[in-house]
This record gives sequence, C-alpha cells and structure tokens, in this order.
Amino acid sequence: MLTRTYRTLLRGYRHLPMLVRRRMVRAVAPLFTVGAMCVIEGEDGALLLVRQSYRPQWTFPGGLLQRREEPAHAARREVAEEVGVDVEIEDDPVTLVYVDVRRVDIVFRGRVRPPVPDQVEPSSGEILEVRWFPRHLLPVLQPEAARALVKLKDR
Repeated sequence: MLTRTYRTLLRGYRHLPMLVRRRMVRAVAPLFTVGAMCVIEGEDGALLLVRQSYRPQWTFPGGLLQRREEPAHAARREVAEEVGVDVEIEDDPVTLVYVDVRRVDIVFRGRVRPPVPDQVEPSSGEILEVRWFPRHLLPVLQPEAARALVKLKDR
C-alpha cells in the first residue's frame, strides 16, 4: 500500500513546475554549509597558517562560499581577505564532509603568486596572527586543518 502511494506521489511530482520541485526538495533535505580552504606551501615547503580570533588552534586561510561562488574563487578570495596575498591554485581539491555539523570543506593546495612578500600580515579583523611553519614544527592545528593535511597527503 505504501509503495503504491509513493509511486502515485512521484508521478504527480514530475508534473510540478521545476521551481516548486526545488523548493520541496530544499524543504526536506538537510542543509550543509560549504567552505573553501587553501593549504599554501612556500618554496621551502613551509605552510602558511592563521590563528583566528574565535578559535584556539591554527588553521589554513579559508571561509564560507558566497551564493553561486565557485569554490576555487572562494579559496583565493578568502586568502586575499585574510592575509592579503594572491594565490595560484595548484591542483584539484579534496572534499571533506562533516555530517555531524553539516559542513563540507573543499580544500585546495596553492602557492603565493610572485612577488612573494617577505612578511605576511593579517588583513582581516578575524585573524590574530599569520605565520609560516616548517612542516616538522607545526603547531596544534584545528581538527579540519589536520584532516585536510592528511587527505592531501593521501593523494
């Protein structure tokens, strides 16, 4: 009985206008926020990390995508906003999904485009500190930053 009712509803659903169908799906589907993060490596292999004002550990520059924004553009925009440098995205991203908090992070690997400044400073009020760290001397990382490094290394 339930299967027959379900099939009848699906037949009716396909005749609805696309806008109505999209709204119905969005009403019942779980919402996820999507962010872009950029793992920036220097010529010497050091990683550029930021310490945010609202989180205790270090992480990579990044943030939420704006509506209809491409993830690679969001990663470059966030880096420019947070640390004031222009980055070149190097390869395809990896995706991290956090079901418990309904968040998706798209992680890119990048390099600072020349000319590379001698010192990188915060360019956003949300960033307290920016520093290059050699890989063998990394500080305690936010869990998503540590997971991003592992996922990039596994490729």
